[in-house]
Amino acid sequence: MNTSLTERQKSWLTLAALWLLLLLLASLRPLAVPDEGRYGEIGRWMLQSGDWLTPRLNGLPFFHKPPYLYWLEAMSLATFGVNELALRLVPALHGGLMIIALYLSARTISSESIARRAVLMLGTSLTFLIGGQYINHDMLVATWIGVAIWCFAFAFMAGDKPDATLARMGFVACALGMLSKGLIGIALPGLVIFIWLLWTRQFKKVLYLPWLTGLALFAAIALPWFVVAQQKYPQLFDYMFIGQQFNRYTAATYNNPQPWWFYLLSLVLLLFPWVFFALNQLRRQARHALGVAPKSAPLMAPPWWSLCWIWVGAITLFFSIPNSKLVGYILPVMPGLALLAALGWERAMAHRASAGKIFAGLCLLNIGIALAIVTQVGGVTRTGRTQDIAQALACAARPSDTVYVSDAYPYDLPFYAQTRKPLVVLEHWAQLREQVGDGWQRELFEGADFDEQAARVLQSPVVLAQAGAVPGNWFVARTGNTMAAGLSDWQLFFQGAGWALYQSGSPLAAAGAKPAEPKGLPGCKDPGHR
Repeated sequence: MNTSLTERQKSWLTLAALWLLLLLLASLRPLAVPDEGRYGEIGRWMLQSGDWLTPRLNGLPFFHKPPYLYWLEAMSLATFGVNELALRLVPALHGGLMIIALYLSARTISSESIARRAVLMLGTSLTFLIGGQYINHDMLVATWIGVAIWCFAFAFMAGDKPDATLARMGFVACALGMLSKGLIGIALPGLVIFIWLLWTRQFKKVLYLPWLTGLALFAAIALPWFVVAQQKYPQLFDYMFIGQQFNRYTAATYNNPQPWWFYLLSLVLLLFPWVFFALNQLRRQARHALGVAPKSAPLMAPPWWSLCWIWVGAITLFFSIPNSKLVGYILPVMPGLALLAALGWERAMAHRASAGKIFAGLCLLNIGIALAIVTQVGGVTRTGRTQDIAQALACAARPSDTVYVSDAYPYDLPFYAQTRKPLVVLEHWAQLREQVGDGWQRELFEGADFDEQAARVLQSPVVLAQAGAVPGNWFVARTGNTMAAGLSDWQLFFQGAGWALYQSGSPLAAAGAKPAEPKGLPGCKDPGHR
Protein backbone atom coordinates (compact mmCIF):
# COMPACT_ATOMS: atom_id res chain seq x y z
CA MET A 1 0.00 0.00 0.00
CA ASN A 2 1.33 3.43 -0.95
CA THR A 3 1.49 5.56 2.21
CA SER A 4 3.36 8.55 0.79
CA LEU A 5 1.67 11.90 1.20
CA THR A 6 0.44 13.86 -1.77
CA GLU A 7 1.58 17.45 -2.25
CA ARG A 8 -1.86 18.70 -1.25
CA GLN A 9 -1.82 16.64 1.94
CA LYS A 10 1.60 18.08 2.79
CA SER A 11 0.16 21.56 2.39
CA TRP A 12 -2.75 20.86 4.75
CA LEU A 13 -0.39 19.34 7.32
CA THR A 14 1.74 22.49 7.02
CA LEU A 15 -1.29 24.64 7.71
CA ALA A 16 -2.22 22.54 10.75
CA ALA A 17 1.35 22.60 12.12
CA LEU A 18 1.58 26.38 11.80
CA TRP A 19 -1.71 26.86 13.63
CA LEU A 20 -0.69 24.50 16.44
CA LEU A 21 2.59 26.41 16.75
CA LEU A 22 0.58 29.63 17.05
CA LEU A 23 -1.51 28.13 19.87
CA LEU A 24 1.63 26.95 21.66
CA LEU A 25 3.17 30.42 21.56
CA ALA A 26 -0.15 31.96 22.61
CA SER A 27 -0.09 29.94 25.82
CA LEU A 28 3.33 31.18 26.93
CA ARG A 29 2.70 34.77 27.98
CA PRO A 30 0.39 36.86 30.19
CA LEU A 31 -1.95 39.56 28.97
CA ALA A 32 -0.28 42.61 27.48
CA VAL A 33 -1.53 45.94 28.76
CA PRO A 34 -3.31 48.03 27.88
CA ASP A 35 -4.76 46.41 24.74
CA GLU A 36 -5.16 42.77 25.76
CA GLY A 37 -6.28 43.68 29.25
CA ARG A 38 -8.87 46.09 27.87
CA TYR A 39 -10.32 43.93 25.09
CA GLY A 40 -10.12 40.68 27.03
CA GLU A 41 -11.92 42.14 30.02
CA ILE A 42 -14.72 43.51 27.84
CA GLY A 43 -15.37 39.97 26.63
CA ARG A 44 -15.31 38.58 30.19
CA TRP A 45 -17.67 41.29 31.42
CA MET A 46 -20.06 40.57 28.56
CA LEU A 47 -20.18 36.91 29.60
CA GLN A 48 -20.53 37.71 33.31
CA SER A 49 -23.18 40.40 32.89
CA GLY A 50 -25.20 38.64 30.22
CA ASP A 51 -25.46 41.95 28.32
CA TRP A 52 -24.51 41.00 24.76
CA LEU A 53 -25.64 44.32 23.30
CA THR A 54 -23.36 46.80 25.08
CA PRO A 55 -19.58 46.24 25.26
CA ARG A 56 -18.46 47.57 28.64
CA LEU A 57 -15.09 48.48 30.11
CA ASN A 58 -15.24 48.65 33.91
CA GLY A 59 -19.02 48.57 33.62
CA LEU A 60 -19.05 51.63 31.31
CA PRO A 61 -20.17 51.43 27.66
CA PHE A 62 -17.20 51.12 25.33
CA PHE A 63 -18.11 51.97 21.74
CA HIS A 64 -14.71 52.43 20.14
CA LYS A 65 -15.33 49.31 18.03
CA PRO A 66 -18.28 47.05 17.12
CA PRO A 67 -18.86 43.93 19.27
CA TYR A 68 -17.78 41.01 17.03
CA LEU A 69 -14.53 40.41 18.96
CA TYR A 70 -16.28 40.55 22.33
CA TRP A 71 -19.05 38.16 21.28
CA LEU A 72 -16.50 35.57 20.20
CA GLU A 73 -14.41 36.12 23.34
CA ALA A 74 -17.43 35.63 25.58
CA MET A 75 -18.35 32.41 23.79
CA SER A 76 -14.78 31.13 24.02
CA LEU A 77 -14.54 31.99 27.73
CA ALA A 78 -17.85 30.23 28.37
CA THR A 79 -16.51 27.13 26.62
CA PHE A 80 -12.90 26.97 27.79
CA GLY A 81 -12.92 28.96 31.04
CA VAL A 82 -11.55 32.37 31.93
CA ASN A 83 -7.92 32.27 30.80
CA GLU A 84 -5.63 33.96 28.29
CA LEU A 85 -5.64 31.13 25.76
CA ALA A 86 -9.43 31.15 25.54
CA LEU A 87 -9.22 34.83 24.56
CA ARG A 88 -6.41 34.21 22.09
CA LEU A 89 -8.33 31.50 20.31
CA VAL A 90 -10.39 34.27 18.69
CA PRO A 91 -7.56 36.02 16.78
CA ALA A 92 -5.82 32.65 16.29
CA LEU A 93 -8.83 31.19 14.49
CA HIS A 94 -8.91 34.23 12.22
CA GLY A 95 -5.17 33.94 11.63
CA GLY A 96 -5.75 30.34 10.62
CA LEU A 97 -8.50 31.43 8.24
CA MET A 98 -6.15 34.03 6.73
CA ILE A 99 -3.51 31.43 5.79
CA ILE A 100 -6.14 28.96 4.57
CA ALA A 101 -7.63 31.62 2.28
CA LEU A 102 -4.12 32.46 1.04
CA TYR A 103 -3.38 28.79 0.34
CA LEU A 104 -6.64 28.08 -1.51
CA SER A 105 -6.29 31.23 -3.59
CA ALA A 106 -2.59 30.88 -4.37
CA ARG A 107 -2.80 27.25 -5.48
CA THR A 108 -5.62 28.22 -7.86
CA ILE A 109 -3.77 31.08 -9.54
CA SER A 110 -0.17 29.77 -9.32
CA SER A 111 0.90 26.30 -8.17
CA GLU A 112 0.79 23.98 -5.17
CA SER A 113 4.45 24.56 -4.30
CA ILE A 114 4.19 28.35 -4.50
CA ALA A 115 0.99 28.30 -2.44
CA ARG A 116 2.64 26.22 0.28
CA ARG A 117 5.69 28.46 0.26
CA ALA A 118 3.51 31.56 0.62
CA VAL A 119 1.74 29.96 3.58
CA LEU A 120 5.07 29.09 5.21
CA MET A 121 6.34 32.61 4.70
CA LEU A 122 3.26 34.18 6.26
CA GLY A 123 2.89 31.45 8.89
CA THR A 124 6.44 31.82 10.24
CA SER A 125 6.36 35.61 10.24
CA LEU A 126 5.65 37.89 13.18
CA THR A 127 2.40 38.80 11.42
CA PHE A 128 1.04 35.33 12.13
CA LEU A 129 2.98 34.14 15.19
CA ILE A 130 2.53 37.38 17.17
CA GLY A 131 -0.30 39.24 15.42
CA GLY A 132 -2.29 36.02 15.19
CA GLN A 133 -2.45 35.67 18.97
CA TYR A 134 -2.74 39.32 19.98
CA ILE A 135 -6.10 40.12 21.57
CA ASN A 136 -7.49 43.05 19.63
CA HIS A 137 -9.52 43.71 16.48
CA ASP A 138 -6.67 43.87 13.97
CA MET A 139 -6.30 40.22 12.94
CA LEU A 140 -10.07 39.83 12.73
CA VAL A 141 -10.65 42.72 10.36
CA ALA A 142 -7.48 41.93 8.38
CA THR A 143 -8.71 38.40 7.76
CA TRP A 144 -12.16 39.44 6.56
CA ILE A 145 -10.70 42.18 4.36
CA GLY A 146 -8.46 39.56 2.75
CA VAL A 147 -11.29 37.07 2.31
CA ALA A 148 -13.46 39.78 0.75
CA ILE A 149 -10.71 40.75 -1.72
CA TRP A 150 -10.10 37.12 -2.73
CA CYS A 151 -13.82 36.42 -3.15
CA PHE A 152 -14.56 39.48 -5.25
CA ALA A 153 -11.42 39.03 -7.36
CA PHE A 154 -12.24 35.40 -8.17
CA ALA A 155 -15.82 36.40 -8.85
CA PHE A 156 -14.76 39.01 -11.42
CA MET A 157 -12.20 36.67 -13.04
CA ALA A 158 -14.80 33.93 -13.54
CA GLY A 159 -15.95 35.22 -16.94
CA ASP A 160 -17.85 37.98 -18.67
CA LYS A 161 -20.11 38.21 -15.65
CA PRO A 162 -19.06 37.85 -11.99
CA ASP A 163 -19.65 34.54 -10.26
CA ALA A 164 -22.70 35.26 -8.07
CA THR A 165 -21.85 32.82 -5.27
CA LEU A 166 -18.32 34.14 -4.83
CA ALA A 167 -19.57 37.72 -4.95
CA ARG A 168 -22.12 36.98 -2.23
CA MET A 169 -19.34 35.48 -0.12
CA GLY A 170 -17.50 38.77 -0.60
CA PHE A 171 -20.48 40.72 0.71
CA VAL A 172 -20.63 38.41 3.76
CA ALA A 173 -16.91 38.94 4.41
CA CYS A 174 -17.40 42.72 4.23
CA ALA A 175 -20.23 42.46 6.75
CA LEU A 176 -18.04 40.53 9.18
CA GLY A 177 -15.23 43.02 8.57
CA MET A 178 -17.55 45.88 9.48
CA LEU A 179 -18.65 44.08 12.65
CA SER A 180 -14.97 43.55 13.45
CA LYS A 181 -13.72 47.11 13.22
CA GLY A 182 -16.18 49.38 11.48
CA LEU A 183 -16.07 51.07 8.10
CA ILE A 184 -12.63 49.86 6.99
CA GLY A 185 -14.17 46.40 6.68
CA ILE A 186 -16.02 47.77 3.65
CA ALA A 187 -13.78 50.64 2.54
CA LEU A 188 -10.53 48.72 2.09
CA PRO A 189 -11.84 45.78 0.04
CA GLY A 190 -13.82 48.31 -1.99
CA LEU A 191 -10.75 50.49 -2.55
CA VAL A 192 -8.56 47.59 -3.70
CA ILE A 193 -11.17 46.05 -5.99
CA PHE A 194 -12.16 49.44 -7.44
CA ILE A 195 -8.57 50.31 -8.44
CA TRP A 196 -7.92 46.78 -9.71
CA LEU A 197 -11.05 46.73 -11.89
CA LEU A 198 -10.05 50.04 -13.45
CA TRP A 199 -6.47 48.84 -13.97
CA THR A 200 -7.56 45.58 -15.61
CA ARG A 201 -10.43 47.19 -17.55
CA GLN A 202 -13.10 45.03 -15.96
CA PHE A 203 -15.13 47.76 -14.31
CA LYS A 204 -18.22 47.23 -16.46
CA LYS A 205 -18.67 43.85 -14.75
CA VAL A 206 -19.73 45.71 -11.62
CA LEU A 207 -23.16 46.13 -13.18
CA TYR A 208 -23.66 42.37 -13.08
CA LEU A 209 -22.87 41.84 -9.41
CA PRO A 210 -25.74 40.26 -7.43
CA TRP A 211 -26.36 43.57 -5.72
CA LEU A 212 -29.81 42.72 -4.38
CA THR A 213 -28.94 39.47 -2.66
CA GLY A 214 -25.42 40.61 -1.77
CA LEU A 215 -26.57 43.75 -0.01
CA ALA A 216 -29.38 41.81 1.67
CA LEU A 217 -26.83 39.37 3.11
CA PHE A 218 -24.62 42.28 4.16
CA ALA A 219 -27.51 44.05 5.88
CA ALA A 220 -28.75 40.91 7.62
CA ILE A 221 -25.30 40.30 9.16
CA ALA A 222 -23.85 43.76 9.76
CA LEU A 223 -26.76 46.05 10.53
CA PRO A 224 -28.91 44.53 13.33
CA TRP A 225 -26.48 45.35 16.14
CA PHE A 226 -25.96 48.91 14.91
CA VAL A 227 -29.70 49.51 14.62
CA VAL A 228 -30.58 48.13 18.06
CA ALA A 229 -27.61 49.80 19.77
CA GLN A 230 -28.41 53.13 18.13
CA GLN A 231 -31.98 52.92 19.39
CA LYS A 232 -30.73 52.45 22.94
CA TYR A 233 -27.83 54.93 22.66
CA PRO A 234 -28.82 57.74 20.23
CA GLN A 235 -25.33 59.24 20.24
CA LEU A 236 -23.68 55.96 19.16
CA PHE A 237 -23.27 56.63 15.42
CA ASP A 238 -21.75 60.05 15.94
CA TYR A 239 -19.35 58.71 18.55
CA MET A 240 -18.25 55.53 16.75
CA PHE A 241 -18.17 56.62 13.13
CA ILE A 242 -17.40 60.34 13.38
CA GLY A 243 -15.38 60.44 16.60
CA GLN A 244 -13.59 57.10 16.65
CA GLN A 245 -13.12 56.50 12.93
CA PHE A 246 -13.34 59.61 10.77
CA ASN A 247 -11.74 61.95 13.33
CA ARG A 248 -9.02 59.46 14.20
CA TYR A 249 -8.17 59.21 10.52
CA THR A 250 -8.08 62.93 9.84
CA ALA A 251 -6.99 64.52 13.14
CA ALA A 252 -3.43 65.00 14.38
CA THR A 253 -4.25 64.96 18.10
CA TYR A 254 -4.49 61.24 18.79
CA ASN A 255 -1.83 58.96 20.23
CA ASN A 256 0.98 57.25 18.31
CA PRO A 257 2.03 59.92 15.80
CA GLN A 258 4.50 58.37 13.36
CA PRO A 259 6.33 59.48 10.19
CA TRP A 260 5.02 58.62 6.71
CA TRP A 261 7.47 55.72 6.28
CA PHE A 262 6.33 53.95 9.46
CA TYR A 263 4.42 51.23 7.61
CA LEU A 264 7.25 50.56 5.20
CA LEU A 265 9.40 49.65 8.18
CA SER A 266 6.48 47.71 9.68
CA LEU A 267 6.23 45.57 6.55
CA VAL A 268 9.90 44.66 6.84
CA LEU A 269 9.53 43.65 10.48
CA LEU A 270 6.24 41.82 10.11
CA LEU A 271 7.26 39.79 7.05
CA PHE A 272 11.01 39.57 7.62
CA PRO A 273 12.95 38.46 5.60
CA TRP A 274 10.42 37.41 2.99
CA VAL A 275 9.43 40.96 2.10
CA PHE A 276 12.78 41.44 0.36
CA PHE A 277 11.92 38.69 -2.14
CA ALA A 278 8.70 40.54 -2.95
CA LEU A 279 10.71 43.71 -3.57
CA ASN A 280 13.14 41.77 -5.73
CA GLN A 281 10.20 40.50 -7.76
CA LEU A 282 8.99 44.08 -8.19
CA ARG A 283 12.46 45.04 -9.44
CA ARG A 284 12.39 42.19 -11.97
CA GLN A 285 8.94 43.18 -13.21
CA ALA A 286 10.05 46.79 -13.62
CA ARG A 287 13.13 45.70 -15.61
CA HIS A 288 10.97 43.54 -17.85
CA ALA A 289 8.49 46.36 -18.41
CA LEU A 290 11.32 48.74 -19.34
CA GLY A 291 12.89 46.18 -21.68
CA VAL A 292 16.12 46.11 -19.67
CA ALA A 293 15.83 42.37 -18.99
CA PRO A 294 14.32 39.59 -21.11
CA LYS A 295 10.88 38.37 -20.15
CA SER A 296 10.52 34.94 -18.59
CA ALA A 297 7.58 32.56 -18.41
CA PRO A 298 4.98 34.05 -16.03
CA LEU A 299 4.36 32.29 -12.73
CA MET A 300 0.96 33.92 -12.41
CA ALA A 301 -1.41 35.67 -14.82
CA PRO A 302 -0.94 39.46 -15.07
CA PRO A 303 -4.34 40.37 -13.52
CA TRP A 304 -3.36 38.53 -10.36
CA TRP A 305 0.04 40.24 -10.26
CA SER A 306 -1.68 43.60 -10.44
CA LEU A 307 -4.22 42.60 -7.76
CA CYS A 308 -1.48 41.74 -5.27
CA TRP A 309 0.51 44.92 -5.84
CA ILE A 310 -2.61 47.12 -5.75
CA TRP A 311 -3.66 45.29 -2.57
CA VAL A 312 -0.34 46.07 -0.89
CA GLY A 313 0.09 49.59 -2.26
CA ALA A 314 -3.43 50.96 -1.80
CA ILE A 315 -3.86 49.81 1.81
CA THR A 316 -0.35 50.87 2.81
CA LEU A 317 -0.96 54.32 1.37
CA PHE A 318 -4.39 54.51 3.01
CA PHE A 319 -2.95 53.94 6.48
CA SER A 320 0.15 56.08 5.88
CA ILE A 321 -1.93 59.25 5.46
CA PRO A 322 -3.14 59.68 9.09
CA ASN A 323 -0.81 61.09 11.71
CA SER A 324 -1.67 58.31 14.19
CA LYS A 325 -0.28 54.89 13.21
CA LEU A 326 -0.19 51.47 14.88
CA VAL A 327 1.63 48.39 13.59
CA GLY A 328 -1.47 46.19 13.60
CA TYR A 329 -3.29 48.40 11.11
CA ILE A 330 -1.12 47.12 8.26
CA LEU A 331 -2.01 43.43 8.74
CA PRO A 332 -4.59 43.41 5.87
CA VAL A 333 -1.83 43.63 3.22
CA MET A 334 0.00 40.51 4.35
CA PRO A 335 -1.70 37.78 2.26
CA GLY A 336 -1.02 39.62 -1.00
CA LEU A 337 2.53 40.47 0.06
CA ALA A 338 3.27 36.87 1.12
CA LEU A 339 2.19 35.55 -2.29
CA LEU A 340 4.43 38.10 -4.02
CA ALA A 341 7.29 37.04 -1.74
CA ALA A 342 6.76 33.38 -2.64
CA LEU A 343 6.86 34.24 -6.33
CA GLY A 344 9.99 36.31 -5.78
CA TRP A 345 11.67 33.37 -4.03
CA GLU A 346 10.73 31.10 -6.93
CA ARG A 347 12.56 33.40 -9.34
CA ALA A 348 15.58 34.16 -7.16
CA MET A 349 16.23 31.01 -5.13
CA ALA A 350 14.24 27.94 -6.17
CA HIS A 351 16.82 26.83 -8.77
CA ARG A 352 19.68 26.77 -6.25
CA ALA A 353 20.80 23.49 -4.74
CA SER A 354 20.83 24.89 -1.21
CA ALA A 355 17.48 26.70 -1.51
CA GLY A 356 15.60 24.20 0.66
CA LYS A 357 18.09 24.43 3.51
CA ILE A 358 18.20 28.23 3.34
CA PHE A 359 14.40 28.42 3.37
CA ALA A 360 14.14 26.06 6.34
CA GLY A 361 16.81 28.01 8.19
CA LEU A 362 15.01 31.30 7.68
CA CYS A 363 11.72 29.77 8.85
CA LEU A 364 13.40 28.49 12.01
CA LEU A 365 15.03 31.88 12.58
CA ASN A 366 11.64 33.56 12.47
CA ILE A 367 10.13 31.00 14.82
CA GLY A 368 13.04 31.56 17.20
CA ILE A 369 12.46 35.33 17.15
CA ALA A 370 8.77 34.84 17.90
CA LEU A 371 9.57 32.39 20.71
CA ALA A 372 12.04 34.84 22.25
CA ILE A 373 9.45 37.60 22.18
CA VAL A 374 6.67 35.62 23.85
CA THR A 375 8.92 34.13 26.54
CA GLN A 376 10.63 37.41 27.44
CA VAL A 377 7.76 39.86 27.22
CA GLY A 378 6.23 38.80 30.55
CA GLY A 379 9.36 39.66 32.50
CA VAL A 380 9.94 42.91 30.63
CA THR A 381 6.38 44.14 31.30
CA ARG A 382 6.10 42.76 34.85
CA THR A 383 5.98 46.12 36.63
CA GLY A 384 3.27 47.46 34.34
CA ARG A 385 0.91 44.53 34.89
CA THR A 386 -1.21 43.71 37.96
CA GLN A 387 -1.36 39.92 37.72
CA ASP A 388 0.34 39.47 41.11
CA ILE A 389 -1.96 42.05 42.72
CA ALA A 390 -5.00 40.38 41.14
CA GLN A 391 -4.10 37.01 42.66
CA ALA A 392 -3.67 38.47 46.14
CA LEU A 393 -6.95 40.36 45.82
CA ALA A 394 -8.86 37.39 44.41
CA CYS A 395 -7.99 35.17 47.35
CA ALA A 396 -8.60 37.79 50.08
CA ALA A 397 -11.60 39.78 48.85
CA ARG A 398 -15.29 38.93 48.93
CA PRO A 399 -17.51 39.30 45.86
CA SER A 400 -19.31 42.25 47.48
CA ASP A 401 -16.08 44.13 48.32
CA THR A 402 -15.31 47.39 46.52
CA VAL A 403 -11.97 48.05 44.82
CA TYR A 404 -10.76 51.64 44.39
CA VAL A 405 -8.01 52.66 41.95
CA SER A 406 -6.29 55.94 41.13
CA ASP A 407 -3.48 57.46 39.10
CA ALA A 408 -3.64 54.68 36.49
CA TYR A 409 -6.16 52.08 35.40
CA PRO A 410 -5.08 48.41 35.90
CA TYR A 411 -6.55 46.97 32.71
CA ASP A 412 -5.69 43.34 33.47
CA LEU A 413 -6.73 43.26 37.15
CA PRO A 414 -10.49 42.66 36.68
CA PHE A 415 -9.80 39.79 34.26
CA TYR A 416 -7.27 37.99 36.44
CA ALA A 417 -9.16 38.51 39.70
CA GLN A 418 -12.54 37.96 37.95
CA THR A 419 -14.13 40.78 39.91
CA ARG A 420 -17.92 40.91 40.08
CA LYS A 421 -18.18 44.68 40.47
CA PRO A 422 -16.63 47.55 38.49
CA LEU A 423 -13.62 49.25 40.04
CA VAL A 424 -14.22 52.72 41.49
CA VAL A 425 -11.80 55.03 39.71
CA LEU A 426 -10.72 58.11 41.66
CA GLU A 427 -9.70 61.17 39.65
CA HIS A 428 -10.55 64.86 39.30
CA TRP A 429 -12.87 64.09 36.40
CA ALA A 430 -14.19 67.58 35.66
CA GLN A 431 -10.64 68.88 35.34
CA LEU A 432 -9.52 65.89 33.23
CA ARG A 433 -12.29 66.46 30.72
CA GLU A 434 -10.71 69.80 29.88
CA GLN A 435 -7.08 68.70 29.93
CA VAL A 436 -6.53 65.02 29.19
CA GLY A 437 -5.71 63.73 25.73
CA ASP A 438 -6.28 60.33 24.15
CA GLY A 439 -5.84 57.91 27.06
CA TRP A 440 -7.46 55.65 29.64
CA GLN A 441 -9.20 58.53 31.44
CA ARG A 442 -10.95 59.56 28.23
CA GLU A 443 -12.02 55.98 27.55
CA LEU A 444 -13.78 55.91 30.91
CA PHE A 445 -15.45 59.31 31.06
CA GLU A 446 -16.62 59.13 27.45
CA GLY A 447 -18.15 55.75 28.26
CA ALA A 448 -19.81 57.30 31.32
CA ASP A 449 -21.58 59.77 29.02
CA PHE A 450 -23.63 56.86 27.65
CA ASP A 451 -24.85 55.56 31.04
CA GLU A 452 -25.49 57.87 34.00
CA GLN A 453 -26.01 54.99 36.41
CA ALA A 454 -22.76 53.26 35.48
CA ALA A 455 -20.98 56.63 35.69
CA ARG A 456 -21.07 56.35 39.48
CA VAL A 457 -17.87 54.32 39.33
CA LEU A 458 -16.00 57.54 38.47
CA GLN A 459 -15.57 59.44 41.73
CA SER A 460 -13.42 62.08 43.36
CA PRO A 461 -10.25 61.19 45.33
CA VAL A 462 -11.84 62.69 48.47
CA VAL A 463 -13.94 59.53 48.96
CA LEU A 464 -10.84 57.45 49.65
CA ALA A 465 -10.60 58.66 53.24
CA GLN A 466 -14.22 57.72 53.90
CA ALA A 467 -13.80 54.33 52.22
CA GLY A 468 -10.89 53.48 54.53
CA ALA A 469 -13.20 53.54 57.55
CA VAL A 470 -15.55 50.96 55.99
CA PRO A 471 -14.75 47.24 56.02
CA GLY A 472 -14.61 45.40 52.71
CA ASN A 473 -12.77 48.04 50.67
CA TRP A 474 -9.51 47.76 48.74
CA PHE A 475 -7.28 50.29 47.02
CA VAL A 476 -4.92 49.53 44.13
CA ALA A 477 -2.28 52.02 43.03
CA ARG A 478 1.09 52.11 41.37
CA THR A 479 4.11 51.73 43.64
CA GLY A 480 5.02 55.19 44.91
CA ASN A 481 1.47 56.50 44.98
CA THR A 482 1.14 58.21 48.39
CA MET A 483 -2.62 58.68 48.41
CA ALA A 484 -3.38 55.71 50.67
CA ALA A 485 -0.08 55.83 52.53
CA GLY A 486 -1.08 59.19 53.99
CA LEU A 487 -4.36 57.83 55.38
CA SER A 488 -4.23 55.91 58.67
CA ASP A 489 -7.28 53.77 57.86
CA TRP A 490 -5.60 52.11 54.88
CA GLN A 491 -3.06 49.34 55.49
CA LEU A 492 -0.65 47.90 52.94
CA PHE A 493 -1.86 44.36 52.23
CA PHE A 494 0.40 43.26 49.36
CA GLN A 495 3.29 44.83 47.50
CA GLY A 496 3.53 43.67 43.91
CA ALA A 497 6.17 44.18 41.26
CA GLY A 498 4.85 47.55 40.18
CA TRP A 499 1.58 48.03 42.06
CA ALA A 500 0.47 48.01 45.69
CA LEU A 501 -2.73 46.65 47.27
CA TYR A 502 -4.18 48.32 50.36
CA GLN A 503 -7.01 47.14 52.60
CA SER A 504 -9.37 49.28 54.64
CA GLY A 505 -8.10 48.38 58.06
CA SER A 506 -8.75 50.82 60.91
CA PRO A 507 -9.55 49.33 64.33
CA LEU A 508 -12.99 50.92 64.12
CA ALA A 509 -13.67 49.28 60.77
CA ALA A 510 -12.48 45.90 62.02
CA ALA A 511 -14.67 46.12 65.14
CA GLY A 512 -17.70 47.02 63.08
CA ALA A 513 -17.22 44.27 60.54
CA LYS A 514 -20.14 41.93 60.12
CA PRO A 515 -20.13 38.31 58.97
CA ALA A 516 -20.26 38.18 55.21
CA GLU A 517 -19.98 35.72 52.36
CA PRO A 518 -16.80 33.62 52.20
CA LYS A 519 -13.62 35.21 50.94
CA GLY A 520 -12.41 34.54 47.45
CA LEU A 521 -13.18 35.66 43.91
CA PRO A 522 -13.27 33.21 40.98
CA GLY A 523 -9.76 34.29 39.98
CA CYS A 524 -8.18 32.89 43.16
CA LYS A 525 -5.88 29.98 42.36
CA ASP A 526 -5.30 29.00 46.00
CA PRO A 527 -7.10 25.64 46.60
CA GLY A 528 -7.71 26.66 50.20
CA HIS A 529 -10.09 29.37 49.04
CA ARG A 530 -12.19 27.08 46.88
